[in-house]
Amino acid sequence: MPRGGHAASGPPPDPNSLRQMRAAEAGGWKTLPADGYAGPVPEWPLTEATPREEAVWADLWAKPQAVMWAEMGQALEVALFCRTLAEAERPDARADIKKMVRGYLDSLGLSVSGMLRNRWRIAPVVDAVVLDLPSVAAEAPRRPGPRDRMKVVPNGEGS
Repeated sequence: MPRGGHAASGPPPDPNSLRQMRAAEAGGWKTLPADGYAGPVPEWPLTEATPREEAVWADLWAKPQAVMWAEMGQALEVALFCRTLAEAERPDARADIKKMVRGYLDSLGLSVSGMLRNRWRIAPVVDAVVLDLPSVAAEAPRRPGPRDRMKVVPNGEGS
C-alpha cells in the first residue's frame, strides 16, 4: 500500500539541512538572481487582459522567480494566476477562487513555502550600499548591573 499524503505533505525542504545538502550539491537547489528576471516579457497567452491583469503580469515578470518560469515555459500558468488573482480581489469573490490563488502562489514559488518546495532561493544582494552609520551600541548608554552596585572595602573595614 502506498505511504504518505499528497505531494505537499510534510515539512518543506530546508536549504541548510546537512542531510539535504547532498541533494543541493547534486543540483537540487536553484539560486535565483536578486535583481529579478531581465529577459523579455512573454506575450499575454489568454484572451484580452484587463488593466489589473496587465499590471500584475508586468509585476510578476520582474520577479526572480520569472527566471524559472521562462526556463520551464510557464507563461500560461502565470497568466492564469493573474486572471485568478484579479477575480479573487473582487469583493464578491468566492472562497474556492481564493484557494486557487493560494495554490498558484505555492506552485509558482511566490510564497515562502512555494520557494522551499520548488527548491529555489534568491541570491543575496551584492551591490548593496553600505551606509556609514554610527554604531547603535556606541550610542546606547550602558545600564548599571549588579557589579556596579558593589563597593570595594579596604581590609579591616566594613563589618
